[in-house]
Amino acid sequence: MKPLPPGGTIGVAAAASPYDARSEVLRGVEWWESRGYRVKLGPNVYARDDYVAGDPQARASDLNALFADPEVDVVQALQGGYGSAQTIPYLDFDAIGANPKPFVGFSDITALHVAIHRRTAMPTIYGNGLVGLGDPETSDFTRNRVLEVLRGEAANEVPRSPDDPYVRAITGGTVTAPLLGGCLWLLLQTMGTPWELDVDGAILFFEDYKAPPYYVDGMLTQLGHAGKLEQVVGVVVGEMKDCDWGDQREASDWARSRSLEDVLEQHLEPLGVPVLYGLPLGHGKHLASIPLGVRYTLDADRRTLTLEEALFDA
Repeated sequence: MKPLPPGGTIGVAAAASPYDARSEVLRGVEWWESRGYRVKLGPNVYARDDYVAGDPQARASDLNALFADPEVDVVQALQGGYGSAQTIPYLDFDAIGANPKPFVGFSDITALHVAIHRRTAMPTIYGNGLVGLGDPETSDFTRNRVLEVLRGEAANEVPRSPDDPYVRAITGGTVTAPLLGGCLWLLLQTMGTPWELDVDGAILFFEDYKAPPYYVDGMLTQLGHAGKLEQVVGVVVGEMKDCDWGDQREASDWARSRSLEDVLEQHLEPLGVPVLYGLPLGHGKHLASIPLGVRYTLDADRRTLTLEEALFDA
């Protein structure tokens, strides 16, 4: 796999939800072009079928074509939302594996990160889609980090939030292993499928958005019952945006009895592995794009996560 070269081409596929206003797409294109890159939109990028961007075969066809296209240096999702898992049965994993190139997306795109890694062992990048990069509310930290990772220029230590550098170690210790994961709800959607999440001997990374503590409790309970948590050698919990009480609709007194951190402690402390919580990895103001499927050192005592394996060929 090669880094994004100067003047390279970004291929964009709408794998999940469609755009709302066409300007969202045009803003993202303009952002890349203003930095000297070209953008190649998939033929179906403007498709709409209610809450997904067209039928799953067409969405998968765009992804397959962009990976196979020798002019495309990076494949980027239009955005997350919902529906990327629908495309997986139609993906050409042989073609994807034969044409390794950076694949970027987050949130609902988690389903594709998991499936691509399971079928090809190719690392991918958990980072913003095209719409996110063009959004005027997206921070310079987030945009610069995407470019740094794609160019192979990012510092090996995953940066903390420039607004709130506090990171908590739920359990101490140090481990070096591949890091896999993504949005927690999407990780559960892989269960029972041929591309089910495999974190045996890995550092599990997860984040989520607008999932109250009892939702997170239920999702971690399912992962535990499935034997997934006992397989991991470390856990990185990213930003859990709007996942605590006060962030959601009103709840009954019993529902408010446990905080999000209470839930994380209950499920993750007994694992006896290093657990880090609070790096800017998720749906918050800042997103520090990270490669998935490569080795990191998780040092919960120093509260750091450091890339140990090159994403790109020398």
